Amino acid sequence: MANGAGLDCPDDGLGFPPCGLHDLAKVFRPAADGGRMARSGLVDIAASQEPDGREVFNNIRYGVFVTFKAHNEYSRACFKQYGLLTDPSGWYASMWRPFHIIGLETSISVLSAVLRNEPTGSSKEFRGDAVATAKKDMQPGEMLDGEGGYAVWANAIPASISLAHAALPIGLAHNVRLKRPVKKDQIVSFNDVELLNDLDVVKVRREMEERFQPEPSVAA
Repeated sequence: MANGAGLDCPDDGLGFPPCGLHDLAKVFRPAADGGRMARSGLVDIAASQEPDGREVFNNIRYGVFVTFKAHNEYSRACFKQYGLLTDPSGWYASMWRPFHIIGLETSISVLSAVLRNEPTGSSKEFRGDAVATAKKDMQPGEMLDGEGGYAVWANAIPASISLAHAALPIGLAHNVRLKRPVKKDQIVSFNDVELLNDLDVVKVRREMEERFQPEPSVAA
């Protein structure tokens, strides 16, 4: 979303604020207007559980959403007339879909691009990066097992910060051996792992880094 829609990731990574459908427009608005986002123009994820493990009422575990602000009074009035989920002010609204079948949607996108030359979307900027982040303290010799595994998880941070830390993308964190100790919640870097630089996928990553030099995030 960040790279395809010209949005940014939070400087300190995703916040995962717990939120149900009824509060999307209230939580995912700028902090200056009472929300949980540092500013406008950011991406984040709604957690479906509270920090103590309780299920969030009316959560959006399997769905996707977008929150936006009306640019004039007419648009604000339309939010109410058409029954959108709004914050108390009525200026912020959310639209949501209760399902996100990514495992099936991805294959359709790949086949459409390869067979019909029809991309689902085209990222024109390198603004965000999903980087491998340690789930636990790890020692040299331990193996990273990729997204959904026991060693690392993917956190979305600004691409400019990712490159400054030589962060390892989550897509390159599968079946990779550590050569330096890593602490829990630490971003894993290229320098922390044994990775063959002549692999095609690593070459593609390096080419992308050189071609799309991200600009530092700025307040919208």
